[in-house]
Formats: sequence, C-alpha cells, structure tokens
Amino acid sequence: MSVSEQPVGYGRPPAATRFRKGQSGNPRGRPKSRVREMPYDAVLGQMVTIREDGRERRVTAAEAFLLQLTQKGLAGDSGAARASLEAIEAARASRGGEMKTISVIIMKSISSGADAILDRLDLARLKYPTDQKRVRWEINPWIVEAALARLGARRLSREEQQEVWSNVRNPLGVVWPDWWTERG
Repeated sequence: MSVSEQPVGYGRPPAATRFRKGQSGNPRGRPKSRVREMPYDAVLGQMVTIREDGRERRVTAAEAFLLQLTQKGLAGDSGAARASLEAIEAARASRGGEMKTISVIIMKSISSGADAILDRLDLARLKYPTDQKRVRWEINPWIVEAALARLGARRLSREEQQEVWSNVRNPLGVVWPDWWTERG
C-alpha cells in the first residue's frame, strides 16, 4: 500500500499532516509567562510617615507594616501575632542573629495582667478556667516550637525538658528537635 492509499479517518490522520519522526509537535515551545512578580522591594523600601505618641517619624513601609502587625498581635489578633513573630525570626535568620535592639511601643492598653496577653495572643490556654484554686496555663505547641528554634545550639537539661513537656497543652502536637529526650 502506498502512502496515498492508506486509510484516513478517526485516529488515522493523512500522512502529509502527521508529525515527522524526531520533530516536536510544539516547535516554538511553551510561551513565556506574562505574569510579573510584584515589586515588593521597591514598595516596601519606600519611606512613609507614622505617628507615635503625637510625634511623627519616617520609616520604611516594611518597618511600618511590621509595627502595625505587632500592634494588632498585642491587641489580641493571634494570626497577626504569629505573622509578626515569623517575620522577626526570618529577619533574625537572614542577618545571622545580629539585630539591633528596638523598642516597641504599645499604642493602647489591652487589659491588666499577663493572663490577658497569653490568651489573646494564643500563646497559652487556661486549663481550668472556672476553678480559681487550680489555675494553670498550658503553652500552645506553636510557641514551644518557636522558642526551641531560638535556642540554636543550646540544649535544655533533662529537668528543663520535663518542665516544658508537662506545661505544653498538647505535647504530641509539637515537632520536637532531634536532641529532645524527655517524653512525659
């Protein structure tokens, strides 16, 4: 049977239109993406004016964003608190642990006592909320992981490990470091 005599139909295209052996079906290749990344560095590097205690000062947009995020976290927004802590840890890691000390100004009062802050920032939960005689705070797993990550090469003693384990709200929910020995 010659090429012109071969049957043509479903699953049998004409021989003249078939792909040649060794030739790509898409010779121009995949088109380049038209989506461009946002210019985060340019936007976050711009200077903005913020007002603290009635005084104005100029900071970068990134700094203003982190200050706002921290303020929301201190006011009780647990998602903002986590994002703020992650941003601080990322900045610390990128600078090799060298960071200048800055002061954080709390714009409004949350309430009195550490109890209000622990709960509102989702750092810990009150185990027996209705029993005043058995007041006990249990630390949430995410904050334990963040604190252990900040230790770096330092290791906790067995007694310190036992104390941490017994005060975590859900110890099995924590991703413990490889050097951790105490379990319960």
